[in-house]
Amino acid sequence: MKISFIVPGRNNLKYFKWSYDSIMKNKGNHEVEICFADDASTDGTWDWVYSESLINPMLKVMRNEGNTRLGHTILYDALVRRSSYDICIIWHCDMYLAPGALDAIEKNMVDKKTIVSLTRVEPPLHPPGHEKIISDLGTEPETFMESKFIELVHNMKTKSSKKDKTTNGVFAPWAFYKEEFLKIGGHDSLFYVQSKEDSDIWNRLMLNGATFIQTWEGFVYHMTCRGSRFNPTITQVGKNSDEWEKQNIISTRNFIRKWGGMPLQNEYHAISPNKKYNIGIIVDMSSEMNQPSDEEFIDFIGFLEIFSDSLHIVGDKKYRDLIKFYIDKEQANTLYYLADRLYGYNYKYTPVNQIVIDDSIVISMEWDKIKVNEVFDFLQKFPFIIENYSPGMYESNIGTIHIKNDKSISKTYENNLITVNNIYQLRIYKEIYPEYFDRYRPVLSFLEMEKLNNIL
Repeated sequence: MKISFIVPGRNNLKYFKWSYDSIMKNKGNHEVEICFADDASTDGTWDWVYSESLINPMLKVMRNEGNTRLGHTILYDALVRRSSYDICIIWHCDMYLAPGALDAIEKNMVDKKTIVSLTRVEPPLHPPGHEKIISDLGTEPETFMESKFIELVHNMKTKSSKKDKTTNGVFAPWAFYKEEFLKIGGHDSLFYVQSKEDSDIWNRLMLNGATFIQTWEGFVYHMTCRGSRFNPTITQVGKNSDEWEKQNIISTRNFIRKWGGMPLQNEYHAISPNKKYNIGIIVDMSSEMNQPSDEEFIDFIGFLEIFSDSLHIVGDKKYRDLIKFYIDKEQANTLYYLADRLYGYNYKYTPVNQIVIDDSIVISMEWDKIKVNEVFDFLQKFPFIIENYSPGMYESNIGTIHIKNDKSISKTYENNLITVNNIYQLRIYKEIYPEYFDRYRPVLSFLEMEKLNNIL
């Protein structure tokens, strides 16, 4: 099998050396290339990988020359475009390839629609799960217990009840056909620089016909999260970095905007793409009872906005001003056009019963009659229970639900989300919202250069 390892890294040199050695040692009879992207590192990464690439033709390297990291959402795709082989594997710097792992991938890559994940062995830095093996064999390259890892892998292959078995989970490292990846546009730059980009692309690949296999005959040791979350240059192992915390919130909110809810996975990390309904929410703020503070209102619409396709607030001028404030604060964090999603009405001139919106499902609520925590709970569950509804009006603990017709339930929009065109959506966003574009500017500049050089 010919396979390209897709490996971005930022200030991860000691981990990449460890990982690189494992690939070279344990690749077996397979023909590999290791495609590495240095993401503006300051720890000597570029000097080492460039020098190594001069003596090892299996190592192909590129560099983010800017001062701002592009993150793996962007650099995964850049490396896939540069890869030589039909099969690629998303790989992390903090992964150690076990002997025989590539054999297991080759055995299970039955067609171009198949995606194969290796089974991870991890130290106890995260909660246990059915999809992985928890075994503390070291949290740094210098403390890694290689012989014990090899012994564990041998026992899993020969003695475990899971030997020869597959499940349907997906997570890194995952191998795929380059053609299928590029056909849907790769990762969505909405999730720049990281977080939820994987859940998004797995949803899109499955909707495009992919099948997922986790092999229990191929393994990696995974130290976990050294790219950002536990990167020792900005935090300590086991403690979330501030940059990861901030970015995870941004990406989670964008995932919910796009898919209507959180990623769906079972106990083996087998995914189920979200069904995307067309939902509008109307909130009547006209009552003078229990009026929220400005901060409470901003938090409230910040939650409602991500779960709806349009949000309509009926109240006095104060709330229209706060909507504008929210948009100004939030717009830079998303490629969705918030001014097309949030509307404010003067209750004296446009009462609730005169608001006509196009959304297929409309949820109406009155501020003075709801409990905010119940609204939060209801909206998170709503996409999963709505299939049981029929057209009509329903009363709930948060207000009235109006399902307009049969198509409101049967016609969902997740298939519209399969393909992305990153350079197009960034160009349009820059044209419409130049004042909010600074966050995404490095991405568009990079992609424009890729296109200029006929790589994109």
